[in-house]
Amino acid sequence: MSNFSRRKFLFTAATATASTLLIHGCTSGSNNNTTTAGTVPAANVNPADSPEVTGAKLGFIALTDAAPLIIAREKGMFAKYGMPDVEVLKQASWGTTRDNLELGSTGGGIDGAHILTPMPYLMALGTVTQQPVPMYILARLNYNGQGIQLSNNYKDLGVGIDAKALKDGFAREKANGRNDLKAAMTFPGGTHDMWIRYWMAAAGINPDTDVSTIVVPPPQMVANVKVNNMEAFCVGEPWPLQTVNQGIGFMAATTGELWKDHPEKAFAMRADWVDSHPKAAKALLMAVMEAQQWCDQAENKEEMCQILAKREWFRVPFDDIIDRSLGKYDYGTGRVEDFSNSLVMKYWKDNASYPYKSHDLWFLTENIRWGYLKPDTDMQAIIDKVNREDLWREAAQTMGVPTAQIPSSPSRGVETFFDGVTFDPENPEAYLRRLEIKKVNI
Repeated sequence: MSNFSRRKFLFTAATATASTLLIHGCTSGSNNNTTTAGTVPAANVNPADSPEVTGAKLGFIALTDAAPLIIAREKGMFAKYGMPDVEVLKQASWGTTRDNLELGSTGGGIDGAHILTPMPYLMALGTVTQQPVPMYILARLNYNGQGIQLSNNYKDLGVGIDAKALKDGFAREKANGRNDLKAAMTFPGGTHDMWIRYWMAAAGINPDTDVSTIVVPPPQMVANVKVNNMEAFCVGEPWPLQTVNQGIGFMAATTGELWKDHPEKAFAMRADWVDSHPKAAKALLMAVMEAQQWCDQAENKEEMCQILAKREWFRVPFDDIIDRSLGKYDYGTGRVEDFSNSLVMKYWKDNASYPYKSHDLWFLTENIRWGYLKPDTDMQAIIDKVNREDLWREAAQTMGVPTAQIPSSPSRGVETFFDGVTFDPENPEAYLRRLEIKKVNI
């Protein structure tokens, strides 16, 4: 185990409560300037702010939280801000996303991406790349909306947000000769890894010794559980709902139950691209933010899901996307919940788009907890380099979002998890001390 250095880890941030961001169109009106797929709205660019380039290459994984990038392309929002040549390119896995970002578009890769929030930090620190790749987080893409799924082998145990019964279930399977039990996530140190580890550890299950924690790309999750290759997995929609719809597994918890309105994916770009094209980066950011607003409007949900279901985007049935986008959660156990006003995936509401630095700190703290980052990593320094909430604020002001609706602090304050554990961004050491299962010595 590693030793924890408090001096290097402390992160100071004010903990003011931010005003709730409401759906707010751009200065010329979101609804009047978004159109059906294939048509381009009138440009909304001051000549002095014209982007340095008209295109960029952005990656996405087939997950519902990629919707803002896809909608910005399909509804002409990139073109509206002077970027008609933006390409939104499907990636096979998060490892592929990482590799293509490391290459950059000049090397045959991509300039930015829909990405797991911790990945830009792991790339900037060089822990998952051949060399450090400076990255910027420009916006958060969503809150909530990931699923922790179990194979039907455990359906009789009544496992839910409390996973204590799963520990006995694993013991039962091992007694029957199945010693290589697997729990899958999508990228080491990524959001799905953090959710399933937290959930198991809270129940006394060590994700490094009681089960093998493996990496499976999101679109391959359903196929792997179907052939009994893994016991559990955590991934974003639409794959959890598809598991239930196909009757091959059930949902133990939606991640909003672990941490209500938790941060999830980010819109991130290579730092060198943003630094070389600041006006273009702002244009991309405004288009994505407007798409987030559009995605959160109830009257657009069905159209959004119809677009995502297309062959060129997800290539999955509309029925595997729509229910949970509306907040209807069928767990596959007889339990059905209406989360439309609570734990549904959010793109813009309740400050979902704003990249709180305190949220990034939690992810980095958890990466230290599980041994992915060194305990003496200077958290404040790397967060200040990667998190560009200042660019988000600038874009919001240009779009006409009222000052009162822009968070007043880069910290959302103390966060509370389902098991009663709290995370105070001014004292991450206390959080780590409280956690019993971890790889780091405090």
